[in-house]
Amino acid sequence: MNSFTKILWVLFFMGINPLQAQQLTQTIRGTVIDQITKAPMPGATVMIMGSDPVIGTTTDVAGEFKITALPLGSYSLKVSFMGFKEIIFPNVQLNSGKEVVLTIPLEEDITQIDEFVITATDKDRTINDMIQVSGRTFSVEEARKFAAAVNDPGRMALSFSGVTSTDDGNNNISIRGNSPNGLLWRMEGIEIPNPNHFVNPGTSGGGVSILSSQLLANSDFLTGAFPAEYGNALSGVFDLSLRKGNNENQEFTLQAGFLGLDVAAEGPIAKNYKGSYLINYRYSTLSLLSKIGLPLGDFVTNFQDLSFNVYLPTGPKSTITLFGFGGLSDQDGDALTDSLEWQSEGDRYGSTFFSNTGAIGIKHSFILNEANFLQTTVLASGNALGTTEHRLDDNLQFQDRFYENYSNSKITLSSVLNTKFSAKANLRSGFYVNQLYYNLREDNYEEETQSLETNINSKGNTQSVQAFSQLNYRANERLTINLGLHYLQLLLNNSNSIEPRLSASYALDEKQRLSFGYGLHSQVQPLGTYFAEQEVNGQINLPNKDLGLSKSHHFVLGYDRSLTPYLRMKVETYYQHLFNIPIKSGADETYSIINQQWTFATDPLVNEGFGRNYGLELTLEQFTHKDLYFLLSTSVYSSKYKTNEDVWRNTAYNGNFNVTFTAGKEFKLKKERVLGLNVRAIYSGGLRTTPLNLEESIEKGEGVYDDNLAYSSQNPSYFRTDLRLSLKKNKAKSTRTWALDIQNATNRQNVYGSYFEPMSNEIEISYQAPLIPILSYRVEF
Repeated sequence: MNSFTKILWVLFFMGINPLQAQQLTQTIRGTVIDQITKAPMPGATVMIMGSDPVIGTTTDVAGEFKITALPLGSYSLKVSFMGFKEIIFPNVQLNSGKEVVLTIPLEEDITQIDEFVITATDKDRTINDMIQVSGRTFSVEEARKFAAAVNDPGRMALSFSGVTSTDDGNNNISIRGNSPNGLLWRMEGIEIPNPNHFVNPGTSGGGVSILSSQLLANSDFLTGAFPAEYGNALSGVFDLSLRKGNNENQEFTLQAGFLGLDVAAEGPIAKNYKGSYLINYRYSTLSLLSKIGLPLGDFVTNFQDLSFNVYLPTGPKSTITLFGFGGLSDQDGDALTDSLEWQSEGDRYGSTFFSNTGAIGIKHSFILNEANFLQTTVLASGNALGTTEHRLDDNLQFQDRFYENYSNSKITLSSVLNTKFSAKANLRSGFYVNQLYYNLREDNYEEETQSLETNINSKGNTQSVQAFSQLNYRANERLTINLGLHYLQLLLNNSNSIEPRLSASYALDEKQRLSFGYGLHSQVQPLGTYFAEQEVNGQINLPNKDLGLSKSHHFVLGYDRSLTPYLRMKVETYYQHLFNIPIKSGADETYSIINQQWTFATDPLVNEGFGRNYGLELTLEQFTHKDLYFLLSTSVYSSKYKTNEDVWRNTAYNGNFNVTFTAGKEFKLKKERVLGLNVRAIYSGGLRTTPLNLEESIEKGEGVYDDNLAYSSQNPSYFRTDLRLSLKKNKAKSTRTWALDIQNATNRQNVYGSYFEPMSNEIEISYQAPLIPILSYRVEF
């Protein structure tokens, strides 16, 4: 019997233990607020749907409610208040280990016409009421349940339409054919640095997310035509919200597994005070997987992180929130010192790598009056990363081959005012001011000089500013219009952009909705690119310092239809016109920053490139009903770019199609035990590559790519199936969960790319991740 079969038998027998005698119960509580002004709503009615006799309550003067002694299981809440739209909050899962604490926003109704009533659910809309197209909410439960998501928002998003992975080894994602680096990360309404471990320069992803699902509340994910408040992004937005800790009871979560140890604690700040704290610490060493025989490479890899959210009410109308995260990660690999063991060029190389990221913020929220809500935030953030690489020559002497050490820090001031003019109209306006500090150094080995040459060496500071205003107007019960303007300027070279945004949705009836969105979007180049050095006549200059912003027009047309109360179909088609893209100048040059995924571009560039992305997406989603959910996401698309060569070429991310099926089912083995089965299958077109020129590579002793055929080759189609099995057991004061994630369950060898191997003078194929089982145990109490 192999190890995998033994694990399955253990999970099975754990599920057939004798039934506990007592019936276990739990509490649902929370706050009902106005969606725009965030004011509490006393007197709102909260009912448990399907209860007989009826179970429910009303909110108190602080807008708070509590329903106690509910048997464990899944519930749907119906929340109503006179003059506001009724909302159904479905699939609230009660476990014995933690209370459920909700914040439920209600939208003011503009009409009381009985024959046309739309009842919203939490899955039908985004957290941000300004989003009309290309947005969806995602929950912490999805991050935990989805197979191979491993509590990582980036990997979870692979289940959504228009999203593809660029590499199994990290959580970089391409959205609608765009570069992964076009993604914006926000937390509590303010931009944050890339919140991942093992980050490469200039990227928006990494190997492992720093942010634990313990800390996150339901959040938004956007894939195009963003509202005016979102700037400095071309492809997508993760708009993350943090969960408040339990302000009445102390609660703890422990999780241990092959990836390490995760510890969380939350509870009230003081007795008879509504404030709370939530803190999470995680320590891991991925080298544990290698020690049990999994082929994860020869590197020793470690990471740890800390994240927190402290909620401090300072009066009936104001609160202060302290929040932040920090992560440390490193990876070391040694060259083989015995030349007889060298089987590839890589055996000669050793390296050290580190990547550290952190942010800490303070947010003040203040209800000015019944129509105005002001939120002001100050955030200090930064990241530092570095790599040192050396090679053993034939005499077993170390040669320095690469050195990089980058540090960036930022202080951001943000203030956003929400104004409610009437039930029909509300305005959101604000600004962001960023003070940027940088210290950047990169040295690369040059074959001609046989030494390290400096590509980047700069230290200093600069600023960027953003401002926006957006009006949300509900003309009637059917038509909603969002109109806005965003401004972005980098003071380093005064490059700027004025960006109009428009979106609208029209309800054909209570089940169908049309939507349209347009936006001009821009993005600052990775800072290191501005400081690439060039030597001319013995003088060092910075040819890229005056680069302008990359820009893109987004057009989106969508159709939503509710097939049943639990089943939704969504179709979106889009077109994106990218321009002002940095490229190498020259009629025979094929380089565009569009295809840059790792490191900073250090060649002289000009803003003369173009790109175009267009496609069609279909989503069929069943929200959890009778303990079953599924999500079918399909897309067909094209992603091309153009340089001074005046030829449209495939981008690196032009896979042309993607189909993802995600599903899960829970089985109640006994009253206190639940078996969960989850699956995700991905089938997509292969990413594009530039072929190697074998003859020139042999002559030079290193890989030489044929740039005249840039991205003309395509990897074989990508297929991967992930499985997740879990067994949850509720006890009187705790919930315990065993889980087994099997990534790439069929052990499919998906091609990552090709490379030239100098020792054999052949072109070799590199592959993506093999089958990886990840076992974990979680207890909440």
